[in-house]
Amino acid sequence: MQGAPRIESRSSVSVYAGYSRSSSSNLILGDESNRHSVDDGVIMLRLILMTLTLFSGFAQASVLLQQPITLDTGSGELFGSLLLPRSDAPVPVVLIVSGSGPTDRDGNNPDGGRTDSLKRLASVLASHNIASVRFDKRGVAASLPAAPDERTLSIEGYTADVVAWGEKLKADPRFGPLILLGHSEGALIATLAAPKLDAVALISVAGSGRPVDSVVRQQLANNLPPALMLRANALLDSLKAGHLDNDIPAPLMPIFRPSVQPYLISLFRQDPAAAFARLKIPALIVQGRNDIQVGVGDAEALKAAKPDAQLVLIGGMNHVLRIVPDDLKSQLASYKNPQLPLAAELGSQILAFIDGVLHH
Repeated sequence: MQGAPRIESRSSVSVYAGYSRSSSSNLILGDESNRHSVDDGVIMLRLILMTLTLFSGFAQASVLLQQPITLDTGSGELFGSLLLPRSDAPVPVVLIVSGSGPTDRDGNNPDGGRTDSLKRLASVLASHNIASVRFDKRGVAASLPAAPDERTLSIEGYTADVVAWGEKLKADPRFGPLILLGHSEGALIATLAAPKLDAVALISVAGSGRPVDSVVRQQLANNLPPALMLRANALLDSLKAGHLDNDIPAPLMPIFRPSVQPYLISLFRQDPAAAFARLKIPALIVQGRNDIQVGVGDAEALKAAKPDAQLVLIGGMNHVLRIVPDDLKSQLASYKNPQLPLAAELGSQILAFIDGVLHH
């Protein structure tokens, strides 16, 4: 669901973002997931990209420390990566929160492909003397032992982890001002954590502006036969009301399996726009116009909730932060090609926003 992505139905196979750990079904909610053959589109995609202005994202500071970083939460250890430009003075630090499902610290998802989107973004920051920490959420990748049973996961738990990471960074003398950056569902988690931290700013990249249950309902209505949609609506109603429901038809099991329902209940009670409206710090909203998971309308809803936030809409940018054509084949190819550079405007807009906050 990646922050409740909006998926356009352009194929006979549904493409969703969210919470599947299975690779056996065609109906999957998996952050940056797809089940299409896209190899024949990669060459054409690269030719198109060669004509565009892109940001490679790998220009490094002259001296850069790259090392593991861990957080002992008291209920499990979380693992992350630190990029720290060497400096005699404290440097600003960005805490990067990844999207939903098994998406790791680098923005990669075992169900959907490798993009290295967040890893590249961290390199962009480092090349401009900004430190960053990105981490595997509990239950994901290296942090899997902290929550091996997904029934224990919740938005509240993820938010508490972000707060703990933020407090760790604020207590470290190597770091100066703290900035939160969330991608997709990570934008919601960062937004919820921000009031509990003395962060100087928040950056939402491809974050949803609508309650997730309503978005999922819309996605399913566009892709399910009427009879199955009736059952999906009943499941959504139950979860929205805070009730578990184990009467799950097989085609809906990847989305509504019993083990993920506690997490969905915690997610469905959140209102991203209302949470964004409560922010008392400067905020930047970044949204790609070619994103097939989260729409421009979501970014506009966040802007309406917090009128003093900056809104940047990037033409051609998709959910994994690349410039790609709007056709589905090229979109899905980009989800499996980590060599594609980040969109140029993404880096420049984020850096300009941070510079403005720090020198205001």
